[in-house]
Amino acid sequence: MDYAATANEAQARIAAAPDLDALEKLRVEFLGKQGSISALLKTLGGLSPEDRQVVGPQIHALREGVTAALSARKDALEQAALSARLAAERIDLTLPAPQAPRGSVHPVSQVLDELAEVFADLGFSVATGPEIEDDWHNFTALNIPESHPARAMHDTFYFPDHDAEGRRMLLRTHTSPVQIRAMLAQGAPIRIIAPGRVYRSDSDATHTPMFHQVEGLVIDKGIHLGHLKWTLETFLKAFFEREDIVLRLRPSYFPFTEPSVEVDVGFALVNGKRALGGSGDAPGHGWMELLGSGMVNRKVIAAGGLDPDEWQGFAFGVGVDRLAMLKYGMDDLRAFFDGDARWLGHYGFSALDVPTLSAGVGVVA
Repeated sequence: MDYAATANEAQARIAAAPDLDALEKLRVEFLGKQGSISALLKTLGGLSPEDRQVVGPQIHALREGVTAALSARKDALEQAALSARLAAERIDLTLPAPQAPRGSVHPVSQVLDELAEVFADLGFSVATGPEIEDDWHNFTALNIPESHPARAMHDTFYFPDHDAEGRRMLLRTHTSPVQIRAMLAQGAPIRIIAPGRVYRSDSDATHTPMFHQVEGLVIDKGIHLGHLKWTLETFLKAFFEREDIVLRLRPSYFPFTEPSVEVDVGFALVNGKRALGGSGDAPGHGWMELLGSGMVNRKVIAAGGLDPDEWQGFAFGVGVDRLAMLKYGMDDLRAFFDGDARWLGHYGFSALDVPTLSAGVGVVA
């Protein structure tokens, strides 16, 4: 048998195969179980050892040549098919991209960014501190006496251990300890806000054991209540994006400020929800307590390492979650921490909605 002629004929037929289907039929014809070359390989078993040494290499060379020809032709046909498809198909770049799953920014995170943006424009920096505090920074340095109810076990989460100086450790009940740490570390003058998580033993529709608070502190020379009122008024107008915000300051008591004032804001009911704006004394309006503030107590200034005869200041604090509820219409604080993706999908914000004063700090949820 002329194996070279058989190889040439097979390779010619393979090279002339018009498509992949025809090529597959040739593969089966030559190399399938019943193929012609497979049949030749089976005949080697009936030959003598001498004849097998002569014929075997020729048959194997025939099979390898046909296999290589089939592989080369398959690659050529696939490349030709791809080129034809690329030439025929077009991508419409004007079509919108398919929607991909996107996460949401939690309303608390959004409001924290808005607060930082507003106060940065007023010259404030952001200060942070540990959430596990000692009772000196959390209470004593803030002029909160041992007998104060806030120190009670049913209000504060205490740890069983103490620090190296023997002070009790606890989950901070407010971010006010950051004010002490900032004064000790930076001195005066100082303008900071201290946002973060705080912990109190309380839970209902408007209180949770863990919540978020932002406090502000200004220490400088010649500071008075007029500076406090202007700062709060400017902040609330920028945050709620309304120019008709009206404040009412009422005398109050806080251990760490003297004098102390509660800050009320005028509101009206719109579709069953409170909308801030206007005087609370106007028809159909009312006053709502929003935050606490006052002039920093002399003892607190001294605890911060400063001379109260030289430096004065004011401080204020407000719940971040409360601000989010008022601005964006939530009515149950507990939903903030339930982890319900449906709630977050409704009230959450796009990561691209970065608050700016020029474009407005609030965005549509």
